[in-house]
Amino acid sequence: MTSAQPVHVGAALLRPGYPFSSWPWRALAYLATTVPVAGVLSAGMLIVGAPLIAAVNAVRQQGRPISLPLALFLTVGALTMVALAPLVSVAVCAVERWRLGIVDARPLPRPPWRGVWARYTTAAAWREVAYTVWLGSVVPVAYWIFALITLLDLMLVASPWTAGHADGVVVWWTTIDTPRQAVPYAILGGLLAPLLWYGVGALAAAQGAMARWLLDQPVDGAALREVTRSRARLVDAYESERRRIERDVHDGAQPRLTSLALQLSLARLDVPEESPAAKPLAVAHEQAKGLMVMLRQIVHGIRPQSLTDLGLAGAVRELANEATIPVTVHADVERPLPELIETTAYFVVSESLGNVARHARATRAQVRLVAEPGRLVVEVSDDGRGGADPALGSGLTGLADRVAAAGGRLLLASPPGGPTLVRVELPCRP
Repeated sequence: MTSAQPVHVGAALLRPGYPFSSWPWRALAYLATTVPVAGVLSAGMLIVGAPLIAAVNAVRQQGRPISLPLALFLTVGALTMVALAPLVSVAVCAVERWRLGIVDARPLPRPPWRGVWARYTTAAAWREVAYTVWLGSVVPVAYWIFALITLLDLMLVASPWTAGHADGVVVWWTTIDTPRQAVPYAILGGLLAPLLWYGVGALAAAQGAMARWLLDQPVDGAALREVTRSRARLVDAYESERRRIERDVHDGAQPRLTSLALQLSLARLDVPEESPAAKPLAVAHEQAKGLMVMLRQIVHGIRPQSLTDLGLAGAVRELANEATIPVTVHADVERPLPELIETTAYFVVSESLGNVARHARATRAQVRLVAEPGRLVVEVSDDGRGGADPALGSGLTGLADRVAAAGGRLLLASPPGGPTLVRVELPCRP
């Protein structure tokens, strides 16, 4: 399916209809499901770290140097935390990758399991540790601050009904004693309430962005690597090859097709309309003319007709419908794009889906088109076996040539065991 809707809550916040869409509720669900995860992590960090902090504070207050037994205790405690963190983060980050889909529909690759030793020797594993620590320390503090702000707003809204009872309503900077005094505060609280709805989305967007930044990193050699070529050489090579094909078509294939179309036209004149051969001759004549048009398009335009008729999103949807596996398309392309960029993006999707069908052994794939300021981003991901390598002649090298000729770049993440992500960035200046 094709959707022009935002694919993550951060983009949805910029849309005018955000408060009335499903995104605030999705953001609220994301925050609500974060509470138990962050709560358990925070409690565990306090249980393990509190004795260490208490010991350090005691030494600082007494002003004496650390004794040998205490130094050993602190060292063992610190090493225990460091030793457990990479193992604990495996389960935590697996849950977080799954939960991120609540507020962000973009695919987040899951690194394959490479053994316990890899948890201590790879950068991606320690990035997961950093995210786990952040989730158990910074996130609870941010949630408490947001909860206090929400509670304050609720107190302001309810102040006309609660003022006058006991000692009145105490708001940090003042005390509201009567319902009449509370009316302006209640109005202020009502005006601020919609901002809290946006605050829910902003908090979820910030947390999701941090999760994507720390967890969206393929492991080791599977990191995104740019497949670059000499752009000047490629442009010259493509232009020379195009002129050669044009000459061959013009001097060889086109005259023969023209002669064939002429012979078929003459044959139609000699065959009575009621003859059984009349209809097949007419079909053959139309096919010959259509083939001539197709050859001209291939040589001159190199642009599929579906792009002209349906636009980039519609043409990609057509490719997805023709795929042998389920393909989901998320398109956020509203402004017109240069013809070269549209054509290149189309062939990126076409070739990538072809590679998925031929080599990946995937059960599903996803295409994402996003027009960002100054560029078009195309991502094709699948859940197949991975291991794609441009050096093995998988079609990626030729695809990188086409992208480089358009001034863009192609990046690839395909660790053994999958998933595979092809990302293309094309310059798209207004």
